[in-house]
Amino acid sequence: MATVRLLRNATLLVDLDGVTFLVDPMLGPPGAYPPIQNTPNDRRNPLVPLPDVPLDHDAVLVTHRHLDHFDDAARETLAADVPLFCQPVEADAFREEGFTDVRPVDEEATFEGVTITRTPARHGHGELAERMAPVSGFVLAGDRTLYVAGDTVWYEAVPATLDRYDPDAVVVNAGAARFVEGEPITMDEADVRAVRDHVPADCTVVAVHLDAINHCLLARDELRAAVDTVEIPDDGEVVQL
Repeated sequence: MATVRLLRNATLLVDLDGVTFLVDPMLGPPGAYPPIQNTPNDRRNPLVPLPDVPLDHDAVLVTHRHLDHFDDAARETLAADVPLFCQPVEADAFREEGFTDVRPVDEEATFEGVTITRTPARHGHGELAERMAPVSGFVLAGDRTLYVAGDTVWYEAVPATLDRYDPDAVVVNAGAARFVEGEPITMDEADVRAVRDHVPADCTVVAVHLDAINHCLLARDELRAAVDTVEIPDDGEVVQL
């Protein structure tokens, strides 16, 4: 059995073969952090509370260290000795914060029988994407294969990753996050539709990163109206793969 539980924004509990990964933990209470600047509204983040569900996990996986993927509350709450998988470029920052079992994934790693492969991602377009870097996605492979695309837009590396790993499920960060100027820096309706159209019908596409951060302007209801056959879970909801 494999499941993905959305907690909030991009924070997930992924269970593969009985191994649970806490992905991109943003654990602070509503309004704990200032709004992301240069965006169309000034609401404090996160916009909504975490659901009241257990956070039991065997390891942590961080796609990148932006505040809405790893926050002060996660830094203070997580066990110092938890196995923590991340981009190589960010490993030292985690160690400096006191984490003692940091496992940077250059290309591939394994944990309790699950293979973890780092994949490319592009957090926006043009020069803005360069400023937002580095970011990564990850493929988790056990009895089922899950592609956690991370903060990326649809570009050539995403279909290439889908073709290479042929996942049973894909988690995409939607929400069309953006600043006042420029194009979205996470997937919008067209990007999510491109993922859905590219993969086979039996591949589950899960869209998250919605309705939780002030610069994410695409709402769940709008995405549901725009794209068919995509799972768009509410906070706390479990998706069976």
